[in-house]
Amino acid sequence: MGKAQKYVLLGDATYPLQDWILKPYQEDETLTQRQLQFNYRLKRAHSVIENAFLRLKARWQILLKCDDCSLELLPTLVLACCILHNICEAHDNPFNQEWLEGTEPTELPKPCQPAPAAMEDGQAEQVRELMCQYFESCGEG
Repeated sequence: MGKAQKYVLLGDATYPLQDWILKPYQEDETLTQRQLQFNYRLKRAHSVIENAFLRLKARWQILLKCDDCSLELLPTLVLACCILHNICEAHDNPFNQEWLEGTEPTELPKPCQPAPAAMEDGQAEQVRELMCQYFESCGEG
């Protein structure tokens, strides 16, 4: 949309809206079609991410036991598994669907209550609006 954006994380309604955390609009009868489309696309993206992590945990089962490593090491461990996965795929060692049998999707810990409005970043609404415009310009899907 002609405005450079940085990376964002996807959150749900329990997270505060920040310029680096996108969350859906609160579901009610006042949502516009554009806002409903944004929520739909955010939900779809979230499910793709969940599926990718499920496959990553199935291939690299050390990720199932992340409580064995320090919190500081965890991002490096996940990145290493992603790199190794891509190397395997590039060298015709594809993902085996049978690996999923021992792996169950798990709910990641998240806040229990919605974040207070005071935690929300006023600039973040502009980022969400830009994403709405982008989704609208891309059409359905």
